[in-house]
Amino acid sequence: MKTIDLRSDTVTRPSEEMRKVIANAEVGDDVLGDDPTVNRLQAVVADMFEVEASLYVPSGTMGNQVALKTISRPGWEILCERECHIVNYETGGPAIHSNLMINMLTTERGVMTAEQIENSIRPDNIHAPRTKIIEIENTHNRHGGTIYPLDEIHRIRKVADTYGLLMHLDGARIWNAHIASGISLADWVRPFDSISVCLSKGLGAPVGSMILGSKPFIEEARRNRKLFGGGMRQVGLLAAAGLYAIEHNLHRLAEDHDKARAIAEGINGVNGFAIDMVRVQTNILIIDISATGRDSLTVLEIMQRAGVLGVPFGKTRIRLVTHLDVTMEECIEAVRRIAELDFS
Repeated sequence: MKTIDLRSDTVTRPSEEMRKVIANAEVGDDVLGDDPTVNRLQAVVADMFEVEASLYVPSGTMGNQVALKTISRPGWEILCERECHIVNYETGGPAIHSNLMINMLTTERGVMTAEQIENSIRPDNIHAPRTKIIEIENTHNRHGGTIYPLDEIHRIRKVADTYGLLMHLDGARIWNAHIASGISLADWVRPFDSISVCLSKGLGAPVGSMILGSKPFIEEARRNRKLFGGGMRQVGLLAAAGLYAIEHNLHRLAEDHDKARAIAEGINGVNGFAIDMVRVQTNILIIDISATGRDSLTVLEIMQRAGVLGVPFGKTRIRLVTHLDVTMEECIEAVRRIAELDFS
């Protein structure tokens, strides 16, 4: 029985074609600015998003943390959604690396409103930290791959401009938002002062993320990348995989969205599994398994014995993610196996 791995879109492995591109990549010392493949990747990504410059970094976490370090000062306050990645999965990075105070706002589906943000901005006096940064995650992982409405982002930008705040986008899966919505990558990121996007999730590259922004911002980010230990040498080997992923795997993300929808429709209401179908917008499924009478770790253990892998997302929630290394047929098979699970 073949195992169907739906733990994350980070589990993908390079295809044979991608491996050939990696093996044949032209390289140089990127810390010295001499790696032609990295330079090409940075130019291609900047052009795609219509920004002045971009910078290659080893991971999405480093992308977010370098960006926040670059735009902030110690003691500033950042407003973000309670379930966001920089709070839940980056080991306290904003506080440790940038000495930022974090104000977490609770939302229904990961969408902070302009009014909610405006009401959370602290008054300017000597007793309070300065509220200076708004962070948005798009798509939102812990809310099920939901897409942040662009019109709300523009309303938030107006609040930011009124109060002199900066905006950072954790756009690890902005590619999915682009494909699902039809809105251009440039339109998605234009309201932000700093942006990070990931190459190693749905696009299927083995390593790497990009930081995007103005030329002065990227020059300072390059310095902070070095500070964080992210200065790499002949990294064109990995940048080549990123270029291949962008060229070959971007538009096929629609297939992952179709696969997630197929799983959701197949298991919602079956065997104690419940999915908020409004949240099924891209390639992530958050499943409430409380009706099974078991906790998430127990349910995942039973699923694993049936050859389907997921991850816990709380005591009674699990997450499944579709990606390029699972076929539609395997997703349908996963539905069949889940329907036959025994929780007695």
